[in-house]
Amino acid sequence: MAELTYREAVARGIAQEMERDPDVVFLGEDVAKAGGVFKATVGLYEQFGPQRVRDTPISEQAILGAAMGAAMTGLKPIAEIMFSDFIAVCFDYLANHFSKSRYMTAGQVKCPLVVRTANGGGVRFGAQHSQSVENWAMLIPGLKVVAPSTPRDVIGLMAAAVRDPDPVIFFEHKSLYAAKGDVPNGEIVDRLGTAKIVRPGKDATILALALMVPRALAAAEQLQAQHGINCEVIDVRSLVPLDTKTILESVSRTSRVFTVEENPRLCGWGAELVSIIADEAFFHLDGPPVRITTPHIPLPAAANLEDLALPSTERIAETVRKALAA
Repeated sequence: MAELTYREAVARGIAQEMERDPDVVFLGEDVAKAGGVFKATVGLYEQFGPQRVRDTPISEQAILGAAMGAAMTGLKPIAEIMFSDFIAVCFDYLANHFSKSRYMTAGQVKCPLVVRTANGGGVRFGAQHSQSVENWAMLIPGLKVVAPSTPRDVIGLMAAAVRDPDPVIFFEHKSLYAAKGDVPNGEIVDRLGTAKIVRPGKDATILALALMVPRALAAAEQLQAQHGINCEVIDVRSLVPLDTKTILESVSRTSRVFTVEENPRLCGWGAELVSIIADEAFFHLDGPPVRITTPHIPLPAAANLEDLALPSTERIAETVRKALAA
């Protein structure tokens, strides 16, 4: 067992898969000698050399175009888009090309690639570098979408993503890069489409993703200590595929559900989960599902305004308390 930061886990996860499979290659802007703008890929260039760890031009379209070509011809590329906001620049590849290649060729052409990208706010980068865009990716048929919240899950889900035959969008949260966690020694391999109950409870279910997971956990502890409210917290981890079984079983036990979403409220991932819960677990509910979200606004750069916009531990706890008291 070792304690790693989230950013160190990124490098370990990629290295684990590159050591295992010589067809795994890594490319992106400043990912080689520089070790990435967030220093999440330090040491990979020295370990695997310039043939397998490659810097690219400053062109998101070039990065994903090269990755798609490599994947279609036998390699298993991991491609970095520096900020998730920049997915907008290469959205055509995501929406129209590698997400549909296996379907349109009846399985003759596979596209096993991973797109890693730094997602989310909290680090004062402003409206064009702080968005939480996992809901952009999950609307595209053919893409798988994951967002780990711990160093251990970074490694396990990276392995699952690299070994999957379909393209996977791997969202790393910028505000979690310095977070630390215990990571077992040896190979770690997880499974896509699995949520985790990270705190058992009986009074309400809180569904969270990435940065919102530690905030939901802190809110649950606060609710327990101050009000005797015992919340179950689920780390959704994988949006596509989605672990509806774990979510619905939890809701059927607690009878109340809250989603904590960093993406803007309109068309956020929680809306889809609430729709599924309403269809499948309506008669288990003792009250309406509640979504705790960022407002439908560009994220401010000012520290006090950004903090106000993002769901905080205090806002989560107060929202749950008021809803359960109503």
